Amino acid sequence: MVSVNGVTVSFGGYNLFDNVSFLINPKDRIGLAGKNGAGKSTMLKLLAGLQSPTKGEVSIPKECKIGYLPQDMTHQHGRTVFEETESAFAEIKAMQARLDDINHQLETRTDYESDSYMDLIHDLTEINTRLDIVGANNTNEEIEKVLLGLGFVRKEFERQTSEFSGGWRMRIELAKLLLQKPDVLMLDEPTNHLDIEAIQWLEEFMETFSGAVVLISHDKTFLDTVTKRTIEIVNQKIYDYRTNYSHYLELRAERKEQQENAAKNQQRIINQYETLIDKNRAKASKAAFAQSLIKKLDKMDRVEVDDVDTASVRFRFPAPAHSGKIVITAEHAGKAYGEKRIFSDANFIITKGEKIGLVGRNGEGKSTMMKMIAKKIQFEGNVQLGHSVLMGYFEQDQEEKLNLDKTVFETIDELAVGDVRRQVRSLLGSFLFGGDDIDKKVKVLSGGERGRLALCKLLLEPYNLLLLDEPTNHLDIKSKEVLKNALIDYEGTIVMVSHDRDFMTGMCDRLFEFRDGHVKEYLCDIKEFMEIRKVERLNQLDLDKSGVKAAAVVEKKQAAPSDFEAQEKKKQLAQIQSQIKKSEEEIERLEKEIKSLDDKLSVPETYDTLSKDPNFFNSYNKLKKDLETEMQKWEDLSAKII
Repeated sequence: MVSVNGVTVSFGGYNLFDNVSFLINPKDRIGLAGKNGAGKSTMLKLLAGLQSPTKGEVSIPKECKIGYLPQDMTHQHGRTVFEETESAFAEIKAMQARLDDINHQLETRTDYESDSYMDLIHDLTEINTRLDIVGANNTNEEIEKVLLGLGFVRKEFERQTSEFSGGWRMRIELAKLLLQKPDVLMLDEPTNHLDIEAIQWLEEFMETFSGAVVLISHDKTFLDTVTKRTIEIVNQKIYDYRTNYSHYLELRAERKEQQENAAKNQQRIINQYETLIDKNRAKASKAAFAQSLIKKLDKMDRVEVDDVDTASVRFRFPAPAHSGKIVITAEHAGKAYGEKRIFSDANFIITKGEKIGLVGRNGEGKSTMMKMIAKKIQFEGNVQLGHSVLMGYFEQDQEEKLNLDKTVFETIDELAVGDVRRQVRSLLGSFLFGGDDIDKKVKVLSGGERGRLALCKLLLEPYNLLLLDEPTNHLDIKSKEVLKNALIDYEGTIVMVSHDRDFMTGMCDRLFEFRDGHVKEYLCDIKEFMEIRKVERLNQLDLDKSGVKAAAVVEKKQAAPSDFEAQEKKKQLAQIQSQIKKSEEEIERLEKEIKSLDDKLSVPETYDTLSKDPNFFNSYNKLKKDLETEMQKWEDLSAKII
């Protein structure tokens, strides 16, 4: 469908790509991979026909329709959300106008046997066929379905696009692209401005999308769900893997190992040749032999080991200061901006060491709650921090609040105190700010670099409560994994907002959902929550389709609130039982580990060896402490179902 043939792209004498070729087939699902600066976004522009290669060609058939969503774009104003989205059907509107004109001519003309009259009949048939294919009769229904899927509510359809933030306007552009049903859809970081539910809807949409998709994303779960092929850009070349992102990582590691082994073997041969050349070049009888070896070396194709980007953020959070058992208490908390009610009557308690995730659609109040906990805004009710709680707050736009005129080093140095003051350079190095980078002004840093610098500031004090509002924005996949591991190991309390499911998986086992003005607790991880939400959404779609039946169901539920309460209790019971099962599995695992160590300690020779290791008994005691904590957790959960 689209072919890349021997393409080279050069900037100032440097080749970004060098003689690369591949083919995009119908219904392909391709993810572009490679380190920052490898040329992924440039490749998308080439495929979209927005940039020309230095050499070679990108062949796009005339009838092939390309849809392209860049990271940044200019938005149109002066229309409502619905009107702007409806502009996606400009082709249909033009065809309908042409159809009206043809019908008018056929009604008024009398030259029935002329060639031009027959051409009109041919055009009429062709346009009607095309309108049937693109579904011209249900455009309003299509617009509504896509806008609702991307997180808009019906009352927002008539609001002006200028009233929305850049992220929401980007959703409108995405909606227009999806409605145009292009043959090839190019998406550059499409999930950046989407919440979890909108991302899940987009994944489901992609399952039935009839065209090919080429995308760039730092959302690992999204890549794994959508893509079936990964094209890696590295060292000016491409490698084509017929698999999703996670499997590609495994195959890439194997490829690199093979390259390294081949390079070592080749270097061994080169060393042998060079030794023989040095021995024999001065001997008249062996000169010809030495010259033949020199020619062999000159002709040898050297094995290249791909320069895979191994740099990533590496750090651990400092041990948190001691705090009381109750960290945050919320009682009848709520917030409204003027007449707009965000949420009300939020009640919860967060205890020491918990890792809590705030989830829900954009605009439902997650970031608002974070600001309430941090006492950044006025609100209703009470939100109280516990005894000796020392809070670190990473805001969603934290990187934008950095002083642009300070250098990287000055930003951290002015806040560092005590022993940390002597470790500023090594601390910055762990966040990939090395050498001359520490003298750069903040204003010249990329979004990702500013995000890393803002995260670095959190390590300057031993906070025992971290509020993290979208901490993974602008981070690449590897840096997200390192941050995730650091947070899992962190012994303090975490409350976080994130739309990255892979990042939240395995970290948060208690979620607060902000939805329709209420805050609801879920005792499950993000995967279970998404399944619950998916089932509820499908049930709602069934109700919407049933029309009158839906109204009857609603009336029945309103007439019998006890049924609803029983269902809610049943759902909560299932969640608690799931948590109990997980707790029992963890208890079993810890008991096995402790028993294994006890067996080793019972052997005198082994005991002598282990007792010399200062870290052994620390690990042993930690296992016992973890078992005690897990047993208490199991008891607390069991008490809820008695």
